[in-house]
Amino acid sequence: MPTPANDGPAGTRVSPPAVVSADPDSPASAKIHSPGACDASLTRAFGFLGKRWNGVLLATLMNGSASFSQLRRAVDGISDSVLSERLAALTEAGLVERTVSSGPPVSVAYNLSASGKALTPAMRELATWARGNLPA
Repeated sequence: MPTPANDGPAGTRVSPPAVVSADPDSPASAKIHSPGACDASLTRAFGFLGKRWNGVLLATLMNGSASFSQLRRAVDGISDSVLSERLAALTEAGLVERTVSSGPPVSVAYNLSASGKALTPAMRELATWARGNLPA
């Protein structure tokens, strides 16, 4: 029998967690699903990916490795300083890898890391959804 939601901090309502699977043999049965946890995960994901240029840069790198100048030309309207800042943040987050080749001339290439590549299906689905549901 479901229990009523309890009062949380500052008068907010907190729902009890729900079990993902009732099958005791399922690995998912050990996991607890909380609507607040999903919302927090999505908030973190969209907060990061929704930061101006992050999603566009990841989508551009889905086509393969690119240099700084190639990314600057591919992403219309981004300044050099913002591009540098966004690439540093994406690299720090583990979504992009930065590779320096000793040259001569020295060159730097950016490509998706394994974590960045793991976003590819979601990014493709999001693009498909946007084409069908958002005005151009």
